[in-house]
Amino acid sequence: MKAKLYLVPIPIADDALHTLSEEIKTVTLGLRHYFVENVRTARRFLKSLHPVIVIDEITFSEIDKHIGPDMQLLKDWLSKGYEIGIMSEAGCPGIADPGSVLVQKAHEMNAEIIPLTGPNSIILALMASGLNGQSFAFNGYLPLKDPSRSQKLKELEQLSAKEKQTQIFIETPYRNNALLDELLKHCRDSTVLCIAQNITGKDAYIKTLPVSMWRKNKPALVKAPAVFLLLAQ
Repeated sequence: MKAKLYLVPIPIADDALHTLSEEIKTVTLGLRHYFVENVRTARRFLKSLHPVIVIDEITFSEIDKHIGPDMQLLKDWLSKGYEIGIMSEAGCPGIADPGSVLVQKAHEMNAEIIPLTGPNSIILALMASGLNGQSFAFNGYLPLKDPSRSQKLKELEQLSAKEKQTQIFIETPYRNNALLDELLKHCRDSTVLCIAQNITGKDAYIKTLPVSMWRKNKPALVKAPAVFLLLAQ
């Protein structure tokens, strides 16, 4: 039997099970082997999705933040023809989250790779921003400290102006306001900035304005996941 590796998206905001496809609900009801970013989160998610599921019958392998996933375990599971799921803390595994190295190995072992349809904060933010969706780049996390941080912002703004390309990046929630300060300090007045926070949540905040307007009415961002997008004019 050919092994299968499912990439399982989970909600990117609390109480947002409605954002999941029926396919996710069907597949997760049958999977018994998972690689996950956090076992507690994964167990809670599966129990909320399937109250009748027996969690103790499911085997979880947590992806270590420092040394990565247990690749030998993955090879063992794949060689036995198991159907395996990968789940991150929120959104889609492998997109700004762990999972890609597991997918690479599964390809090497000729397993079937099945990405399931679900929410992704980067794409949803781009959709809602009104910025260029034909040409865009995701840059992950920016450098933490200056001068590297401010230099990177200026480089992204220059690239955006040259290529007419939307530049997308994220930050750890408790640093959201610090990043916003940096953006307003270093970006041109005419550069358009979108802040998309807690997407799909009841308190979602998505707003696009020129930097000059953000400076006049700077919000106090809450400690929740946010996506920042800029397009230089």
